[in-house]
Amino acid sequence: MLKHNPVDFTSALSAKLASRSRHVCVFLGAGSAQACGLPGVAQLQEKVISALGTGDKEAFQRQLRERNLEEALTRIRRIAALVSGEETFDGLTCKNAKDLDAAVCKAIVETLNIQSANVEPVCQFAAWTARADYNLPVEIFTVNYDLLLETALDHLRVPYFDGFVGTIRAGFHTGLVEGKAGSDREWIPAFFIRLWKMHGSVNWLWQEEKQIVRLGHPIAEGTAAIFPSDTKYEESRRVPFVVLQDRFRRALHEPETFVLISGYSFSDDHLNDIIFDAALHRPRSEFQVFCYSDIPEVLAAKALATPNLQVVNGREAIIGGVRREWAPPEDPPTGLWIENQFGLRDFTNLAAHLARSVIREAKSEMFLHDLLEKIVLKPEAGENKNDNA
Repeated sequence: MLKHNPVDFTSALSAKLASRSRHVCVFLGAGSAQACGLPGVAQLQEKVISALGTGDKEAFQRQLRERNLEEALTRIRRIAALVSGEETFDGLTCKNAKDLDAAVCKAIVETLNIQSANVEPVCQFAAWTARADYNLPVEIFTVNYDLLLETALDHLRVPYFDGFVGTIRAGFHTGLVEGKAGSDREWIPAFFIRLWKMHGSVNWLWQEEKQIVRLGHPIAEGTAAIFPSDTKYEESRRVPFVVLQDRFRRALHEPETFVLISGYSFSDDHLNDIIFDAALHRPRSEFQVFCYSDIPEVLAAKALATPNLQVVNGREAIIGGVRREWAPPEDPPTGLWIENQFGLRDFTNLAAHLARSVIREAKSEMFLHDLLEKIVLKPEAGENKNDNA
């Protein structure tokens, strides 16, 4: 029985990422944060419930019936927008709903504290972005609320732009976000990584005038702007969530885009539609999805019918529309084959592989430069350098 070769797949991945002309996008879900020790979606929900007071806990559990954390938050905000005064809906007045929203967001912020997290995987990922020399900017999209990526990028001094301009209370700048990569409207330099947090962040704050600002630290007082609310606003007041989803759609429709997806469960139908639509209508673009556990059925069905949508997990892969198991390699590179499974399914190993691939290239360039300097350009200087080494 024919099987997919993990070494060939990984070599092809490195070759595709080596092209400077590619537009590279990365989409990270909760699995990337779990690789750093933060709770997954289900764990986060349990911790939030435990952190709430008795009254808030009962009210929130009522909203969680047949809903997940984000769906419950959305429903609470709908109630706050629809009722007024002492009117109630599902046991909540407008004030009760707003207070519950603030309490839940506060619990999320406290739970996603990264002080005890293992930041090595995101630092490896940031090291790759620091050395990824592409003509167009690398764009990182994430639905995670935590500050892992910002911390890693700051630690390695990687310049990035997240849509906000300012330091103390940074405001969202729609015009800079909507600039098309490579066009006259792209005012941010290409070597700045783009970091787009589509579901908000623990350091985004709702202001009284219903605008969102980004602080330099997690929200301590007030309501964090976590997960997009579907409350209606004036068309002229486009909140970041809408603008960033538009950016996601447009980025994936750029010609010959290469998209890496890791840690995402494909449980958000709206985001799934954007990804699948781009894969269908941009056949020269490539989408590579790394699933830590089983391949979701909705993803498998699309991958089997869309050759440029490749999906892998620990035991099998769908490549070119063909679903097969992995063939165990005889002498795999570091991190490629772990406990009889394909190692890059784990964001930790994927980030390390990305960092190593660029570092190897940089070392090769340095070796070639030194060799040329020794043999052709400055033979005496080259000999002295070797003597001192």
